[in-house]
Order: sequence, then C-alpha cells, then structure tokens
Amino acid sequence: MDLTFNTKLAANYRSPPQIIRVLSEAWVKDNGYCPNCSVQPLSEFANNQPVADFYCKNCHEQYELKSKKAKLSNIINDGAYDTMIKRISSENNPSFFFLTYSKEFTVNNFLIIPKHFFKPDMIIKRKKLPLTAKRAGWVGCNIDLRQVPEFGKVFLVKNQQVISRDIVTTQFQQTLFLREQTQRTRGWTLDIWQCIDKLDVNFSLNQVYAFADELQLKHPDNHHIHDKIRQQLQILRGKGFIEFLGRGNYQKIV
Repeated sequence: MDLTFNTKLAANYRSPPQIIRVLSEAWVKDNGYCPNCSVQPLSEFANNQPVADFYCKNCHEQYELKSKKAKLSNIINDGAYDTMIKRISSENNPSFFFLTYSKEFTVNNFLIIPKHFFKPDMIIKRKKLPLTAKRAGWVGCNIDLRQVPEFGKVFLVKNQQVISRDIVTTQFQQTLFLREQTQRTRGWTLDIWQCIDKLDVNFSLNQVYAFADELQLKHPDNHHIHDKIRQQLQILRGKGFIEFLGRGNYQKIV
C-alpha cells in the first residue's frame, strides 16, 4: 500500500477542498479494499450520491470517505443534518472511512467505522445558516466519534503503519452480529460497550452499575437499568468480547 497521494491528479484544481477530494478519493480507489470481504479495488458511485462514495461489487457494502489534514479528531464536520439522519437510519446506510494526511500529502491514518456502530444521537445538529448566507437556513451536522467503542474503529493504516488485511477483515466481521439486532437493542449494546471501554481490562459488575444514572438519561423509558446491563454483558460475553471470571468479575478479551 502506497501511502503517498498522487498530487499530479490535482494539477488543474485551485480550491483546497476540491484538491483534497480528488487526491483522497483517487488514493482510496488505488489502495483501498473492502474491509468486509477483502475485495480490491472498490468501485466509485456517480458524483453527488448522498452520503456514499464507494461500494464493493462483491458484497455490496457502501462507504463514505471523510478526509482531514493532521490528526483525527473526535468531532467530524459533515453535510446536511436531515440527509445524514435519513441515510444512517436506512437499511443500506454506509460505513465510513476516515483518512488523515500530512502537509506532505501522505496518509497518517486510514480507518473504517462500520455502519452498525452509527446511532442517530452521534449526529449533532449544527445551527442554521443565517439569512445573510448563500445557503440561508441550511442545517449541517457533525459526527461525534466519542460514542464509538474502540473496537468499532478498524484501522487499515495507523500512524503510517499498514495493518494486515487479515486483521482488518477479522475485526470488521467480529462485530457484524450488531446488524442482526434491532436499532434499540443495538443502541443498548453500544452504550454498555462504551462504558466498558472506560474501565480497566479487569472490571466488576458493580463498576458497570456505576454508569446506571448516565444510562438512565439515555434510556428514560427503561426502569430496569441493572437488568439491562446484565443482559448486555451476557451478549458481549457470548460474542467473545469479555470473559466472566466469577463473583461478578469480568475481563476484556479484545
């Protein structure tokens, strides 16, 4: 995998956003592959496809690319709020590639967050553009990556180091069970997973119970938070992400 952009492709462009779009999309087309089935290359959608840039002809996964200079931040600027909410709530919502690059136009990080890790509350509505703006009244959004469990961030390139394709596809496929869940159940699983991420490798049930008030705010209609916590721990245990050690103690496996 060549981590350098082909800057010659943007010779006829002057707008920085256009230059990055051309360079990053060309790089993904030449170097990227489908994290789900490992097929290469990915195919490009026609221009102006809402919330999607690439797709895999083999398994039909869809991917949207977000590129940024320097470090990957927790908050990613995105497009229209209503479009994003509608797309990620649909059955064919895309997974998202996030690419960071240096001022020398080399790739620093390239990762994917599979679509089943996206929830509507990750999409933050921005203020309407003022009446004086060219697109007056338009409402954009940001993507809050802080709500994604660490295992949901699948790196293909990390700190300029290329990750083995086998590792990438294994990590991607380990979380596909989330697609079999209802949106509500998946939300609970992801919320508990986030809580576990904040704890040490070895943790106790009581430590997870300590997040009960926070979880109650996210799920105000549920009056059995502790029961739900135990249920979700059982799901993560059954999928091999945590191990039960006995006496209310657990250990993270991956």
